[in-house]
Amino acid sequence: MNKQPVSRELFDEVMVPNYAPGKVIPVRGEGSRVWDQEEREFIDLAGGIAVTCLGHSHPGLVSALMEQAEKIWHLSNVMTNEPALRLAKTLCDLTFAERVFFANSGAEANEAAFKLARRYAWQHTGPEKNEIIAFKNAFHGRTLFTVSVGGQPKYLEGFEPAPGGIQHADFNDLESVKKLISKDRTCAVVVEPIQGEGGVMPADEDFLKGLRKLCDEHNALLVFDEVQSGVGRTGHLYAYQMYGVTPDILSTAKSLGGGFPVAAMLTTTKIAESFVVGTHGSTYGGNALACAVAQRVVDTVSQGDILKGVAARSDKLRKGMMDIGERYGVFSEVRGAGLLLGCVMSDQWQGKAKEFLAAGIEEGVMVLIAGPNVIRLAPSLIIPEPDLDEALTRFEAAVKRVVGQ
Repeated sequence: MNKQPVSRELFDEVMVPNYAPGKVIPVRGEGSRVWDQEEREFIDLAGGIAVTCLGHSHPGLVSALMEQAEKIWHLSNVMTNEPALRLAKTLCDLTFAERVFFANSGAEANEAAFKLARRYAWQHTGPEKNEIIAFKNAFHGRTLFTVSVGGQPKYLEGFEPAPGGIQHADFNDLESVKKLISKDRTCAVVVEPIQGEGGVMPADEDFLKGLRKLCDEHNALLVFDEVQSGVGRTGHLYAYQMYGVTPDILSTAKSLGGGFPVAAMLTTTKIAESFVVGTHGSTYGGNALACAVAQRVVDTVSQGDILKGVAARSDKLRKGMMDIGERYGVFSEVRGAGLLLGCVMSDQWQGKAKEFLAAGIEEGVMVLIAGPNVIRLAPSLIIPEPDLDEALTRFEAAVKRVVGQ
C-alpha cells in the first residue's frame, strides 16, 4: 500500500494541470465543518459547489452507503437493480416526470437531455428540426456537446469545431428568443432556472412562462438544467416548482447524491419513447451504490420541514451578507434563491471576487465564486444556525482583511 506523504506539491507532479487548487487539503468533515491536514477548521458555505446538500458525513447517507455496499455495488445495464428502480419511482412520484434515465454527472445528464430532444424531433418531425436555443453565459457541462450549448466561448477555445445547430439568446430576454425560434428548425430551448456558473442569476418568472408558451407554439421541447438549482436548493425540491413552469425534460445531479456521483434526466413517457433500446447508455448510470445514497438524499430533502428550513436559512444568510456588503461597500446586491446565493461585487471591487474567497480561507470559511464579480454561497440545506452565525463573523473578518480595515 502506498503511504507516501500527500501534499499540495504532489498535485503539480501527478495531476493534469487543468485545475489550480488552493493549498488547503481537507481530510475530514462533519456537518458544515471541515478540517484540513493541520487540523485547521473551516465552516463550509461552498458545499462542494452545491453538492453536499446534507453536509459532510451525514449519518443517514453513511448508513445508506454502508448497507448497500454489503449487498451489491454494480451491475451492467443488461440487468436492472432495486435501488435504481426505487429511486426512479420516487423521482417520478415527486415531480412531473414519468420516466428517468440515470447518469453520473450533470454534464452526462445534459448530454442525454440534448440528445433526446434531437432524437424526439427527428422521429416526430424530421432531421431538419435539430436546432437548440440556449443562452449566453449559461453553463451545462464540459463535454464537447454541453460546452457548446453553454454560452461561454472561453470554455470552447481550442476545442473547435464545435457541434452545430446551436444558437444563443439573451437570458431573461424573451424577444431575443422570438428572433431565433422556428417551428421548422428548433427542437428545444435549454435554460437554467438560475444561472449558476454565470453569476447566480435567477430567471424572471414571466421569462420562463414565455419560454413555455413559445415552445408550445413552435412544437419544441423545453429543457430545464437543474443540476445546480435542484434537490431542495431553492427551498423547493426543484426550482421549476417554485416558478410554476413545467419543463419537458429536466436534468439533475450535484445535490442528488449529496456528494456521491449520480445524475438523472427526467422526462415524460411520450418523449422517453424516442430513446429506444441501443440509442443511449451509460456503464455506471443507475449504479446501485449511487442510487441507494441518492434515495436517502431525496427522502430526506423532500421532507417539508427541511424545505421550509431552507427559506429561514436563506433569509439569515442573505441579510447577513447584505449587512456586510453595506458596512464595507463591497456588494451591490445579493441575489439568487434559497441557499444558492450570489453576492455581486460593487463597482469598486469589480473583478476581485477571488480575493475575498482567498481571504475567507485564511479566516476559516469556505465560499465560492461565480465568475470574477460574484461570491457564490451554496451551503448545506441543514446548516445549523450557530454555524451560519460563525461563518458570517469569519467572512466579515475576511472582508476586513481585503479592504484593509
